[in-house]
Amino acid sequence: MSMAPIRNLILVLGDQLTPSITSLAGGDPARDLVLMAELGDEARYVRHHKKKIAFLFSAMRHFAAELRGLGWTVEYVTLDAPDNRGSFTAQLGEAIARHRPERVVVTEAGEWRVRQMQASWAERFSRPVDILPDERFLCSSADFARWAAGRKQLRMEYFYREMRRRSGLLMDGDAPAGGRWNFDAENRKPAKADLFMPRPPVFEPDPVTQQVLALVEARFGDHFGDLAPFGFAVTRSDAEAAFDAFVARALPKFGDYQDAMLTGEPFLYHAVMSQYLNCGLLDPLRVCRRVESEWRAGRVPLNAAEGFIRQIIGWREYVRGIYWLKMPGYERSNFFGHARKLPDFYWTGETPMECLRAAVSQTREHAYAHHIQRLMITGNFALLAGIDPHALHEWYLTVYADAYEWVELPNTVGMSQFADGGLLASKPYAASGAYINRMSDYCGGCPYDVKQRTGPEACPFNALYWDFVSRHRAKIGSNPRMAQMVRTYDKFPAEEQQRIADSAAAFLAGL
Repeated sequence: MSMAPIRNLILVLGDQLTPSITSLAGGDPARDLVLMAELGDEARYVRHHKKKIAFLFSAMRHFAAELRGLGWTVEYVTLDAPDNRGSFTAQLGEAIARHRPERVVVTEAGEWRVRQMQASWAERFSRPVDILPDERFLCSSADFARWAAGRKQLRMEYFYREMRRRSGLLMDGDAPAGGRWNFDAENRKPAKADLFMPRPPVFEPDPVTQQVLALVEARFGDHFGDLAPFGFAVTRSDAEAAFDAFVARALPKFGDYQDAMLTGEPFLYHAVMSQYLNCGLLDPLRVCRRVESEWRAGRVPLNAAEGFIRQIIGWREYVRGIYWLKMPGYERSNFFGHARKLPDFYWTGETPMECLRAAVSQTREHAYAHHIQRLMITGNFALLAGIDPHALHEWYLTVYADAYEWVELPNTVGMSQFADGGLLASKPYAASGAYINRMSDYCGGCPYDVKQRTGPEACPFNALYWDFVSRHRAKIGSNPRMAQMVRTYDKFPAEEQQRIADSAAAFLAGL
């Protein structure tokens, strides 16, 4: 049974859970119909972590209720509904056939493959399809392309300064607050286990979430990850409460310890907000203004406020710009020609290397790991071991609750694996065991010796690091931030260089 003739059919995607999004902003609840759907194709295009699927389906169901409370008519198709067609195109076609709207309205998708689907709909369904810009970002893809045009190198730091000026965040007139744009040098303290660690709030699953958890266990029980315990916020008000708790309890020390890693402490002083930002439950500019106001009120040091704001208006906007500038094709970048298969322990966590065991086990449990665990543990290992960057990209996209291709792909291919040859990052993020030992307490509980460079007892990161330098010297020797490492390697005696090659080969053969 259809409602009265409808003007616009507004399709809202699972990462567009924002009542003011452009597709809804121009709509009229009295004459337009909102369509939302839980789709098998979207849950399976990579085999997403069970917690990630549950988080999004539950957040979508709660958002549909929020829209109904605002007066919208919402047609919501659950995964197990008899009329579920499994894909955006098929589901939209079914709704168009039933409701015969004058036009379809959507906000542009965040991912290339879905944007291609959207572009095909007008012809396929013989009616106008308005694809509106996603204005939840500071910088449109066209703006970013203009900024990038003619530059020999793209560097986040210069882009970030533009975003600071554009937003006015942490500015004193034309100058950056505190006289510096970036306080990163103050944000590299190793953490000690006796610090008080605030935990992100845990939200008890309500009946809607409990239904979703049962559905996910039944349909995706063979996917990676632990479904229980489930404690994500799935409503806007709970996501805002989680953010308030971060601001009050963890933000003051967020800067100091944002690069630290501790056994048994998955969260430290991190916000754990990116999954809420990336699906639309939190507004990026609003959270940045709130953090700025905490600094201006004297409750938060500048290095914490600046470090947090840089992650959002700097990195997050920058990687999205790179994604739309370089897609399609960017996902196949492979500057080093790495082709090794992803080791099984990325899924099982079963490895004697304590740092990798901790990062993977935590990822399986929480669908979360902080940026240094991703960059300097799982990413660094893959780079040194010569893992195929596309396989690693698909792993990151699968396992994290905040992962969408637009944000994850450039972080993996560009920053973590340097597979784009330095378009995004100024150097490969390669490091030996010494870095991990400095920034964490993992090495103390590890059977390998972080102080040894070679041999069966040595930390594998050490020989792999120098073997990486040796293998790729032609490609990294001219990089100003890596040339010194090549020179250092060249000073090793020939026997030591041979021991490095043998140790690396023996370890890799055992993978």
